[in-house]
Amino acid sequence: MALTATEIGSIVQEFAPALADGWIQKISQPLSDTLILEVRVPGHTRRLLCSLRNDTARVHFVDQHLPNPPTPPSFCQLLRARIQGARIDAICHIPGDRIVRLDLTSRDGPVSLIAELFSRNGDLLFLDGEGRTVATIRHNKDRVGQTYEPPTAIPSRPTPHDPAAPELEPQLPTDQNPFPLSSRLEILYREREAELSHQTQIRQRESGLRKNLKKLLRRMAALRHDLDQAGRYESYARYGELLKANLGLLKKGQSAVSVVDYYDEQLPELTIPLDPTKGPQTNMDAYFAKYRKFVSAQREISPRLTVIETEVQQTQAELEMIKQGTWQAPSTEGGSTERVTPAPRRNRAVDRESRGPFRRFVSSDGHPILVGRNARENDELTFGHAKSEDLWLHARGTPGSHVVVRLDKGTEPPPETVRDAATLALLYSDLKKSGKGDVIYTRRKWVKKAKGQAPGAVTVTQEKSIYVTLDKPRLDALKSRGAQ
Repeated sequence: MALTATEIGSIVQEFAPALADGWIQKISQPLSDTLILEVRVPGHTRRLLCSLRNDTARVHFVDQHLPNPPTPPSFCQLLRARIQGARIDAICHIPGDRIVRLDLTSRDGPVSLIAELFSRNGDLLFLDGEGRTVATIRHNKDRVGQTYEPPTAIPSRPTPHDPAAPELEPQLPTDQNPFPLSSRLEILYREREAELSHQTQIRQRESGLRKNLKKLLRRMAALRHDLDQAGRYESYARYGELLKANLGLLKKGQSAVSVVDYYDEQLPELTIPLDPTKGPQTNMDAYFAKYRKFVSAQREISPRLTVIETEVQQTQAELEMIKQGTWQAPSTEGGSTERVTPAPRRNRAVDRESRGPFRRFVSSDGHPILVGRNARENDELTFGHAKSEDLWLHARGTPGSHVVVRLDKGTEPPPETVRDAATLALLYSDLKKSGKGDVIYTRRKWVKKAKGQAPGAVTVTQEKSIYVTLDKPRLDALKSRGAQ
């Protein structure tokens, strides 16, 4: 069903005058070897199809839209960047050969498209102003950078008549059909190429869904692992309360203590492991801190896990539709299908809590740490978001971020949490370059707005000070927990 050079010449002669003074307003590539240029001319929009498929290579006008893949191929993206909006200067057929040339003026200057409509190994080349090949639709790297030279013409020989070949004897155009040759070719190949385009679209969508599913499953497994790890600390609140009730019995150096478990109706004796290098108060605080990790994980990880599980279910459902052959491409106004199916809606409340408006971290003891990004956020964080018992920190005597540690009422900040927050206050201040300095800290209730000063300016009372250096392992751990 290959077209001869004479037939290609007749088709070009039919449509070329209709594209005079036109400009390319849209480019699509529904198949790997098929390109469609949407050309705007005064009073009309024409779609010029160029197919490089073996045995059906051709160029002609089409009326019917072909579905596009979710992501445009790289050659299509290149042409969109380089010639979308370009003016068509000339369209010509190379006599005696199956080659069509489009000369364009783009914003970068003269460029050309060369369509080699051979029955085997046809190609579409994009040339720069000096006639060098920039790219080809077949991704032929050997031709890139080379000056384009048309193939040497071979004298044509009579070939047996192919009964399946289209009959393209000239016909006079009419008011209803000004492009009879294009119409005949479009009818001949319409169903076949629409089905090929649809199958290509399905393959690309399936590939994208499977990649996304793998990523979602990895994230889901990681979150479940974190939740399981935190679940080990669920009973640590009871251990902390039992140690608190028996604090007078504890001494530094003990590796364990046996206490009566008054949380159990049978009042059994319970042995609680201790760190012999820590004192009684520190051992008790460590158990409460680990319990807070469990609470924090339940509050922050569980909603995220629910969102991801929903995305996994929707992705699996779409893959099942593809498997059963019931999947349909999402359509938009005008018939374009290049946009992918939108992702499921995320829980916006969870997103706001986990992402903004401040920088967010979690201390080694499980306490949330919030850091302002600028003067406006500093003011909002300190006087609009922080509670009176929260811990407030700032690098001493230099511009920098306000840092707030969220604390439960009546609790003291663990020493490691204070050092974590102070390290962040140093990092997001003008002391960052020196890598060391003093950081002041106090309860939020002792921080007041400076009257008549810019947002973020404060006066502080009852502050304490801690000297810190930028500890890379500590910062890496904070950033890792913040990313999670």
